[in-house]
Amino acid sequence: MPHPRLLICTALLAALAMQTAQAAPKHDKHGASHDGDLSVQLNGPSIDIGRVRIILGDNRHLLAPAGSLPPGIAKNLARGKPLPPGIAKRFDPHLSSQLPRYDGYEWKQIGRDVVLVAIATGIVYEVLRNVLD
Repeated sequence: MPHPRLLICTALLAALAMQTAQAAPKHDKHGASHDGDLSVQLNGPSIDIGRVRIILGDNRHLLAPAGSLPPGIAKNLARGKPLPPGIAKRFDPHLSSQLPRYDGYEWKQIGRDVVLVAIATGIVYEVLRNVLD
């Protein structure tokens, strides 16, 4: 019989995969996300979301207190959009050093969400919703 921890991890990864697939923005065949007149290319790194969630779970003591975002900000926090100004927090350096690194991107905490942001443009590449509950 498989180890219970392995079963739990497998179930969490399956649930995460379904959630990510449902929450992904619609793309045209060229990888662009369209929001009204805004068109943003979302070509970037392949994210190991399961690993990020495990690292965050193992290091909860290093996370800043997380509260809910105001509805207007939560609505505008989306893949392919600019990061709303003044709301993102940096992670503790010890925790940040454990998270996967992607050249040109950095992880930020926004309320209960974790985002991967392009450093040069401030465009949100990935949003992990409610991972800090």
